[in-house]
Amino acid sequence: MHRLDLALPHPLHGIAASRHIEQVAAASLPPHTLMRRAGAATARLAMALAPHARCIWIACGPGNNGGDGFEAALELARCHRPVAITFDGDTGQLPPDAADAFARLQAAGIPILADAPLHFDLAVDALLGLGATRAPAGRMLAHLHRMQASAVPILAVDLPSGLNADTGQCPIDLRHPSRAQRHCLSLLTLKPGLFTAQGRDLAGTLWFDDLGADTTVVVPDTQLPGSPTLAVRPHASHKGSFGDVAIIGGAPGMTGAAWLAATAALHGGAGRVFVGLLDEGAPTPAADYALMQRPPDSLDLALMTVVCGCGGGTAVEERLPEVLAHAKLLVLDADGLNAVARESRLRALLRDRADACRPTVVTPHPLEAARLLGSDTATVQADRLAAARHLAHDLRCTVVLKGSGSVIASPGRTPSINPTGNARLATGGTGDVLAGMVGAALASGLDAHQAASHAVWWHGAAADGWPADRPFSATQLARHAGIGLAPPA
Repeated sequence: MHRLDLALPHPLHGIAASRHIEQVAAASLPPHTLMRRAGAATARLAMALAPHARCIWIACGPGNNGGDGFEAALELARCHRPVAITFDGDTGQLPPDAADAFARLQAAGIPILADAPLHFDLAVDALLGLGATRAPAGRMLAHLHRMQASAVPILAVDLPSGLNADTGQCPIDLRHPSRAQRHCLSLLTLKPGLFTAQGRDLAGTLWFDDLGADTTVVVPDTQLPGSPTLAVRPHASHKGSFGDVAIIGGAPGMTGAAWLAATAALHGGAGRVFVGLLDEGAPTPAADYALMQRPPDSLDLALMTVVCGCGGGTAVEERLPEVLAHAKLLVLDADGLNAVARESRLRALLRDRADACRPTVVTPHPLEAARLLGSDTATVQADRLAAARHLAHDLRCTVVLKGSGSVIASPGRTPSINPTGNARLATGGTGDVLAGMVGAALASGLDAHQAASHAVWWHGAAADGWPADRPFSATQLARHAGIGLAPPA
């Protein structure tokens, strides 16, 4: 068991894959071995999180997740740690492994309480795990709310109860403002739902124990990409070595978006950055001396990485046919995506780029993705992985579906979920910054999936490492979120 290192790559397995891995592992072991290992791992982590606890409350549910809780209680009792156990279920309907653990709990003389203890120093959530098919309700829901409202840490066994392991969706809101510490011990496999949508908020600090099983028997559904490796730039290089990035956007009243993308591309390592504003009469910000403003018509798109759409308004639509047909490499964002969603001819041109070997990265937020899919935001958020895969297949390009746990999907590639970033990024302009960073990464020679993954990782890492006493804005991020650069000290 170890605390998960998000700087390392990790395979992620959904419900079906995790079930298969469990079945293969159990077939080669004596009965009940996996559950006993799970209980022992839970008990070890509980003792580490609350070494001086006067009461550890273990809330057990009706399935094998509850069985893990029974086993953890047995292990804690053997270590002379005070435990209080509640059970929300029918003992006559426990699955075989959980029934065995419950019988051993009874034989050890460890009582089941009628309700949660008044005082506890750690709450262990072993109510609903991987196989949950219903939302928590009744006494189980009351116990979850009791945990959330307390001031003590919560340790979820395998998954926070109610969280969908595939999608990261939870049918009820279990967040509470008093919650200071959340922990989740993922067992056997790491699940995609822990890293996207509501998963990160509900899981908190992640821990992992594979219980000695071989997870390579199944191809992962998705992956955490790990920290990007920084390329060493040769000493004998020049600005032409790292590509030209052209920003096309910034309609009247929205030029700031284009300048943000341009600033991010420059600090992200692009050799030269040109800004083709759709509001050609707008002034050039005095601080951006290294950025070169050009009329959009003068840009040789066939030789450039083009970032198009940031602050583009409806004016970008007339520029898009040329951009889609001629840009060597393309990042399409914001109003560029909205135009593609409106116009089937533009969607066809975007798809055609794959046949012409012109890589494209699109960077929608959930509403933009919904427009492209002819759907709605709630449907996109209900299964972010599926939405990103669908878009990548339909548009024949790399998709970055932004949000908590941004999803990067490309045709024929295993999708990835980005583990970096936080709520600092929930402010205007940070998406424009990301588009510029993706443009710089593409211009450097990375393929589209790598460029998107690297840029999204560094974009989030900059927010994670931002000093608490320094103001944060998209403007600051654009100047300090260069690929591999640290935020200001």
